[in-house]
Amino acid sequence: MGIIRSSFKFVVGTVCGIYIAQNYNVPNIKRVVNTGIFMAKHTEESYRKPKKRDED
Repeated sequence: MGIIRSSFKFVVGTVCGIYIAQNYNVPNIKRVVNTGIFMAKHTEESYRKPKKRDED
């Protein structure tokens, strides 16, 4: 009885997720995250201070 009670929320969430993914236009999360990371890196590189040259 304990394993059924503890995994009930997980099973219901999985079933709901499968239903939503099949019937609605859900964006590809991996692609959205990669685009955000690329934009953050590009912004950081454009606003980064130039490195100081050590003159000996």
